Amino acid sequence: MTAFFDYPKSAAFGRVVPKSKIYEHAGANTALKDLFVREVDQIVWRFKLAPETINLSATKAVAEVQVFGISLKTGKLDDAVLRAIDKAIPFPSIFELTWRGKRKAMAAFKRPSEADSTKWVVSEYFTTDWVPEDTARSPLPVALDLGALYERMLTALMPVEPAARLQDGEDIQTRVERIEAIRAKVREVERIKARLAREKQYNKRVAINAELRTANQELAALKSTDAVRANALSAATNK
Repeated sequence: MTAFFDYPKSAAFGRVVPKSKIYEHAGANTALKDLFVREVDQIVWRFKLAPETINLSATKAVAEVQVFGISLKTGKLDDAVLRAIDKAIPFPSIFELTWRGKRKAMAAFKRPSEADSTKWVVSEYFTTDWVPEDTARSPLPVALDLGALYERMLTALMPVEPAARLQDGEDIQTRVERIEAIRAKVREVERIKARLAREKQYNKRVAINAELRTANQELAALKSTDAVRANALSAATNK
């Protein structure tokens, strides 16, 4: 299964979204507006996956799933642009980006806030590589409701390494949080490596090397299957 789906005609929406509407609902500042102008050609609300369009029942967290097509002016799109759209649209969203005959899919895990159900918590973004725009699409995943459909669509965007796969007893929120923790630790490792490369004093290099070993060990622990199972068991026990 790819992350590009053959959406049913019954769910087609096909409405151009004015950038000004995103600015209004996202409270965009000048810097964000400049990003939209520089990077985005057009935003099209392509599909609305809802009970009345695809005959799947809504869940408390997922009443609908929206699919947006974004044509780009360059091959780059800042995550802040997607966050602005996600802020403006009160439903989980999937984005398909197009540029020079290629396309890629992007999405974050989006869920209602436990503290305030009118607000949304948006994870880091998951993305595919660029592929030719005529690449074959997969049928929508089989699911019993919109919540399960959204999880399967999002899973198709996630990394394929074993540490990113769904483990027994682990829900998608736990998996997303684990992947985010791995990404944060990778960034920390890279920062320490950069400091090590700049440092010339021997005693400071020794200390930084020790810090790097610890960070690498923590990263390995986050990726280990045993740690995944332990975290999943802990989460299940605390429910």
